Amino acid sequence: MLAVLTGLVTGVVSLAFRGAIDVLTIRYLPSGRAEDFESLSHAGRLALPLAGAALLGILFTRLPRETLRFGVSHVIERLTRHQGYMSLRTALVQFFGGLLALATGMSGGREGPAIHLGAASASLMGQAIELPNNTIRTLVACGTAAGIAGSFNTPMAGVIFALEVVMMEYTVGSFIPVIVSAVMATLLTHYFIGPDAAFQVAPVRLHSLLEIPYIVLCGVVIGAIAAGYTQLVQLFARFHAWPFWLRALAAGGITAVAAIGVPQIMGVGYDTVDAAMAGQLALATLLAVVVLKIVTSAAAVGLGMPVGFIGPTFVAGAALGGALGLAGAALQPEDSAGAGLYVMLGMAGMMAASLQAPLAALVAVLELTSNPNVILPAMLIIVVATMTAAVPLRQKPVFLATLETLGLQYPPSPVRLHLQRAGVASIMNRSFVRLPAVCTVDAAREALARQPRFIVVESTTGQVRSVMNAADLGAYLEESETPVEPIRLLEIPGKRRDTADIDYRATVEEAYTALQAPGVEALCVRRTSAPMIAPIRGVIAQEDIDNYRETAL
Repeated sequence: MLAVLTGLVTGVVSLAFRGAIDVLTIRYLPSGRAEDFESLSHAGRLALPLAGAALLGILFTRLPRETLRFGVSHVIERLTRHQGYMSLRTALVQFFGGLLALATGMSGGREGPAIHLGAASASLMGQAIELPNNTIRTLVACGTAAGIAGSFNTPMAGVIFALEVVMMEYTVGSFIPVIVSAVMATLLTHYFIGPDAAFQVAPVRLHSLLEIPYIVLCGVVIGAIAAGYTQLVQLFARFHAWPFWLRALAAGGITAVAAIGVPQIMGVGYDTVDAAMAGQLALATLLAVVVLKIVTSAAAVGLGMPVGFIGPTFVAGAALGGALGLAGAALQPEDSAGAGLYVMLGMAGMMAASLQAPLAALVAVLELTSNPNVILPAMLIIVVATMTAAVPLRQKPVFLATLETLGLQYPPSPVRLHLQRAGVASIMNRSFVRLPAVCTVDAAREALARQPRFIVVESTTGQVRSVMNAADLGAYLEESETPVEPIRLLEIPGKRRDTADIDYRATVEEAYTALQAPGVEALCVRRTSAPMIAPIRGVIAQEDIDNYRETAL
């Protein structure tokens, strides 16, 4: 039910974001068509991105730096450092900032904002009903998948992307709710927009097996350019210390200058992909789109604008594939499948090599084009492009390269991932009793009659002094024929553990970290039932975590 609700909420938010961009661009573009920036005059192409950048700078320059973090990298960072907790304020900045940036022609994609908004919607819902942290992590994955599915009508790609890129794990426990959320968001998209694929392409297919060597060569070229694309993003990211208004003006200025001659690079640019697939763009235009789309979108993403990275990989990849297709047709006119097929292959190869996410790229291109004939050559070019970027060029995925600048280790080790999947409630010992530090023999015997594992030793004011093994108290009573009355639990023989408190919503990984602190040997799991009232629900010792870790080894 949580997955269903997450999919519906995320679908509504994603459709609202997409619809708002279309409504704004339809109103002021001369042609009256959404994102048709080509219809602007030269002065309009120069002024619009600069005006949008200036307005972004004015609105957001006084916001705290931590509020001005957007997109997939921000979602992964919140999963890594904050157990998936995301703020409403950052989500609102992403919504209106992304709307303003894309509606004024800044080069970028809408999938980054969609992922951020979907993940934030799921996280805020989980926080509102006080779900455990490991459940919130799964809901964030649900929101990520639903954001992509609802925005692009690609449910399978949404699921694969959430698990392959964001969560970096495949488990049944996360797979099922993520699928449910993606389905619900896609149903909303079908109802309001329709079931058609994002790109309309002719039923092209591989014309001859003689094209295979050329496709391999194309994969090498695309992988090398994708590696350069990622490096360019990191180059612009080095200016993160600049004030936001200055970064916004720089990104807007680069887009404005490029748009004067090549307006196809403005905004999301999916109309450029359609034109490339239809063979409406000349070779010179395709090459110009490749270079300028990479530069402008790298500037926007690297300088911290609220736009996405994945969309530009589609546009630049489509233009690059179209150019390579025209070159192949000139070299082998009788054996070439035409530019349309290579446009799709370029999209798949560029996304896979940039994100190091081959399966997500393959499924995304298949769903976006609704053309099964692309599967076999796409698999080949994805492998070659990804290996070219990752092995000889040693380029990391763009999101992980960005996270390294934050000092984050991602993905976490397999054992750490295993600890993050479970909450403390699943491993805590509920077999415990509470006794005052000074108690009677009868009280001790009555407590032991419940056969607890631990005894929580409390002071007269109810504060926990330590946790001891119940077996030690039992041994003391058996060995003493006439136990000294009263029993002082902090003085009798036995192992006593210094304790700390942990919230019941914490993950096992958080408990493991807490137990590494000096002077902490056991954890009391507490659940707040009212202000200033947080009774103990269980006890966790190091051996409990060790037993759980063994299941991952």
